[in-house]
Amino acid sequence: MSFPDLIPQFEPWISEIRGRLIPNQPLSEVTWFRVGGPAQLFFQPADEADLALFLKHLPAEIRVTTIGLGSNLLIRDGGLDGVVIRLSARGFGGVEVLEGHRLRVGTALPDVKVATAAAEAGIDGLTFYRGIPGGIGGALYMNAGCYGTETRDRMVELRAVTRDGEIVTLSNADMAYRYRKSNGPRGAVFTSAVFQGFEGDRDDILARMREITEKRESSQPTKAKTGGSTFKNPEGHSSWKLIDAAGCRGLTVGGAQMSELHANFLLNLGVADAYDIETLGETVRSRVRDTQGISLNWEIRRMGHFLPGREVREFLDGDVFTGAV
Repeated sequence: MSFPDLIPQFEPWISEIRGRLIPNQPLSEVTWFRVGGPAQLFFQPADEADLALFLKHLPAEIRVTTIGLGSNLLIRDGGLDGVVIRLSARGFGGVEVLEGHRLRVGTALPDVKVATAAAEAGIDGLTFYRGIPGGIGGALYMNAGCYGTETRDRMVELRAVTRDGEIVTLSNADMAYRYRKSNGPRGAVFTSAVFQGFEGDRDDILARMREITEKRESSQPTKAKTGGSTFKNPEGHSSWKLIDAAGCRGLTVGGAQMSELHANFLLNLGVADAYDIETLGETVRSRVRDTQGISLNWEIRRMGHFLPGREVREFLDGDVFTGAV
């Protein structure tokens, strides 16, 4: 499917925008699952000022969706209407070492590069980012964490552009972080962040990062088309153990499968569409609920429109999803 081209209705101000504007860009090309329909208008701003100018002029009724590296994202097969913003490494991928064992990074930077930059500068406390796929923008949004440390433990402040084009600075408290969730200004696009670490030994930090890499590669399907951890851990439980106990390790729907290596990883075996992936996820949720009385919550962000006749219902028997959850 395709959407009407938005660009003509944005004249004449759209000519001032320096970034890339692509109508009906297939989002399957920019997500790790490699599925999903098109973005009505795909925008990669040149820099923060370009982003602010675009959002300032963009009519308020136009939907705006921001995506990062697409590592923890499922775009449905009908795609996304409105504008989809994806920050580029060129404009938003910088790293600056600050005094006091701090690091300022652009939000398009992959998590692993943040960990590496900190290690090279002798800054400890950010090694956990070596174990998280994706980019810093997504980590800030969902309070990503692993191995006992979360983003909220290290983030000092971040810069963002609001929906009306204002550039603002937000504190850790402004983000109201919780487990795998934040509550910052609705519609704001994060552009950079400052992280607080502490003094460490470069070689020791790099050695611990190698251990994290080895652990991930031995226990997770890191080279597969996947969105990482599929479901959040319920309080007092591990999702993978619940999925395993429900008999869902290796379960397949169409071209999608729950990993044999790690039961909480959902895979595209190569021929899946978003319908297969979301249906498999809801099948797993249903079986865990029915066998163990626990409702798993998605950690993967799902958004976009279903294709007609290819809707997915919650637990396969509830209401049809109509947007991001």
